Formats: sequence, C-alpha cells, structure tokens
Amino acid sequence: MFHIIVNDFLQLFLIACLFEFSELMQGKMSCLMINDIDAGLGRFGNTQMTVNNQIVVGTLMNLSDNPTRVSIGQDWRESDITNRVPIIVTGNDFSTIYAPLIRDGRMEKFYWQPTNEDIVNIVHRMYEKDGISKDEVVRIVETFPNQALDFYGALRSRTYDRSISKWIEDIGGIENLGNKLLRRKKNEELPVYTPPQVV
Repeated sequence: MFHIIVNDFLQLFLIACLFEFSELMQGKMSCLMINDIDAGLGRFGNTQMTVNNQIVVGTLMNLSDNPTRVSIGQDWRESDITNRVPIIVTGNDFSTIYAPLIRDGRMEKFYWQPTNEDIVNIVHRMYEKDGISKDEVVRIVETFPNQALDFYGALRSRTYDRSISKWIEDIGGIENLGNKLLRRKKNEELPVYTPPQVV
C-alpha cells in the first residue's frame, strides 16, 4: 500500500507522488491515502487559497475526471497513461474544501459517526498505558458526553501537565528548571508521573 500523509506541504504530494506514481505502482494493488485533507486544502475564515492549494485541487479534480491520465509537468505525453489507482481521503470537515472537488460523481463519500461503544473503545486505547480500566473509561465518557475524540486526548494530556507543573513548583519554579534538568547527576532520576486516577 502506498500511503502518504499530507500536511502543509501539499505540493510535495504532487511533485513526489505523481512523478513516480506510474512507475512505482504499475500493475500492483495499491492506493493513495491522504489523511485530513481538510487541514491542508480547507479554507477557514478569511484564509486565502494559495497557488499550491490550487494546483493540488486542480490535479485531484483532473485525476477524478481522467483517472488513467497523469500529466508529468506541463505537457501530456502518450507514456503518461497509468493504471487506475484509488485515492482515499479522510477529513473532519469537507465543507471547507473546494465544492467542485467533492461533488457527487467526482468523489464517493462515506460518513462515519462513532457510536458510544466506538468512543469508549477508542478512549480506552488512549488511556491503556495509564492502566485505566474500561469501566473507568465508560465513566469518563459518561461524565463528558458528546465530546470530540480530541477532547479525551487533551483531558489525558492535561492531567500530566498538572503533574509536571507541580514538580516545577516543587523544585523552586521555572527559574530552577534549567539547572535541574541540565546539571543533574547521571544517577539522579527524573520524576516519574503517576497515571491519572478516575474518581
């Protein structure tokens, strides 16, 4: 499987993938996976669409309309014909993406809304290393209903943030943090943070 995680450098998607895609994947089962496409191509508020975003959107639209023809550079060549490869994109808010790209016929959409059981299982995996049982995770999810999954990750991080802040206070504040970390003896151990307790 050919997997690409797209971030702010969407133009790398075009340059790196499309140049070599036909030679790398010809005759092999594969797909192109773009995670969180709305984070890179979406328009939020008054943000402008950059030239790179326009190129990516145009190329994706062209691939949707002509899936066996990939332009390498500006000119079309006879050798630019490739095997058809599915492009799978994930995202949270497709309403921020250029509408013609996501219209029916160009893109098949599958929506997933996690059930309460799905949320419990995902959150349980997040907290697994902390030794929190599934029953405790159920209580967390019931205490904070209708939250995005990111909320539970942030909640976990916040408990560790509090432990670290308390440790910094115990060593005399932020002024002493550099000395404590950089001038510690090799056999001197850093503090171990206990996992959060569910009450």
